[in-house]
Amino acid sequence: MTYRKICEGIVSRHPAGTVISSVAAPRCALGPGGEIVCTFIAQSALGINDFKPMISRSYDAGLSWSEATLMWPDLTEKFSIFGSVSGTPSGELFFFGTRTAIHKQGEPFWSDATQGIKQNELIWARSGNGGVAWSDFKVIEMPFAGSAEAPGAMCITRRTRILCCYAPYNTFNPLLTVIKDRVICLWSDNEGISWNHSIMLQFPYDDSNGAEAWIIELADGRLLGTSWHIRKDADAPNAYALSRDAGKTWSATKSTGILGQSTALAPLNDGRALFLYNQRKYGDLGVWMAVVNPTEKDFGIQENQRIWATGKVSETPGLVNHDSWTNFAFGEPSALLLPGNDILVTLWCSQHSEGQIAYVKLHLDG
Repeated sequence: MTYRKICEGIVSRHPAGTVISSVAAPRCALGPGGEIVCTFIAQSALGINDFKPMISRSYDAGLSWSEATLMWPDLTEKFSIFGSVSGTPSGELFFFGTRTAIHKQGEPFWSDATQGIKQNELIWARSGNGGVAWSDFKVIEMPFAGSAEAPGAMCITRRTRILCCYAPYNTFNPLLTVIKDRVICLWSDNEGISWNHSIMLQFPYDDSNGAEAWIIELADGRLLGTSWHIRKDADAPNAYALSRDAGKTWSATKSTGILGQSTALAPLNDGRALFLYNQRKYGDLGVWMAVVNPTEKDFGIQENQRIWATGKVSETPGLVNHDSWTNFAFGEPSALLLPGNDILVTLWCSQHSEGQIAYVKLHLDG
């Protein structure tokens, strides 16, 4: 199987009165009428605790897009909301992410001193009409102390189990001990009334943590989870694990063999998956996509190509590690499989001092 580029373009530029976040999390899903719904995150300024989810739609398979609008305009002064959209075969949409109370306008959400995120909570909502109206947010209690980093989309299996994952992070409290060497999987079989948890990824080093983790259901019913594997003083390949019991237990955490940053997943109809990642440090810089057929022993990389190129990886040259995230010039790609074996990849990027949500449309051959 190979893939070729059809076209590329822009979903959205700066929404009025905001900037596109350097952790914008652009994600797409198919709505009930076959339209493509894209959500992403804007802010008043980078690093400020006022994440604002935006939504845009395409009715021509991603070639043109409506003007982006606020998803929850009545909550923008009360909560900073970060998350992403996913969908089901019936067109129902789910939004999953985090919510952080805003105590003072202009306050930061990140602490350099603790390398932590202001204390937040996991939330989710659903929509049956293409994101025009949403249910009230429901909170998912976190099983461990700390804040949550959760840009990956929610996964709804064919047996209607709801799953999500997050990476534990420090908070602003320097006295709070947070166990960060893992990525947590959460699941519910009763429409989110109660939740169970398991450790999806377990890193072997005390100085490790995850970020930008994803979870999907493969065509054969297995679950695949991936994460950026971050170490304090060393680069580590992205990590993955598989579950054969719908998330209750996971295989040993393995290396993907890819030294990338960020991760995203999309299932293919034949049982394989698309694995997307940023490459800011090694080889050809830009966004890459691999076709993988993972087992418990090997990630099964069958194709791995750069699909979006850039010569600018950060606003300040040389600052490309995780702790320099406000300097990144692109990131957080994700993919949506469209009818006819087309793929829509979205990402955020900074071009000519303007934040953009960009797209690349590809076609799978074979």
